[in-house]
Amino acid sequence: MKLAAYIFIGLVVVVMLAFFILGKKSQKGSAPGLVDGRLAACSSKPNCVSSEDDTDAKHKVDPLTGVSLLDVREAVENMGGVITSSQDGYFSAEFRSNLFKFTDDVEARQDGANVHIRSASRVGHSDGGVNRKRMAALRTALKAE
Repeated sequence: MKLAAYIFIGLVVVVMLAFFILGKKSQKGSAPGLVDGRLAACSSKPNCVSSEDDTDAKHKVDPLTGVSLLDVREAVENMGGVITSSQDGYFSAEFRSNLFKFTDDVEARQDGANVHIRSASRVGHSDGGVNRKRMAALRTALKAE
């Protein structure tokens, strides 16, 4: 084999190992929970979406309407989420990616007729749009019920 092939294989192994380590790191911790009765704000990273009123446009999704928190919880579980915390008017769940086991947190809170939602990756900068797509899939699942 040529030297270039060995270098390429070495780089692939290093990148795969780095993703594996990040995946393991993301399995530690938990969702931020409620902050002053609201879902935590998204950081500046593009790996989070939220329906809270003060969320900036790049992180904003609409709240869920016409559904109960229990409906949302059941849909999240049906989508593969594992409930990690539950209290009156709030729950959090974890989703893990298949290959590297990256952990994303999904949170929801009842706010009158609305259910506010937040989905965020625990590690990394970008999520490739996974959290926004998950919230769109959640909306679709709720409409199908």
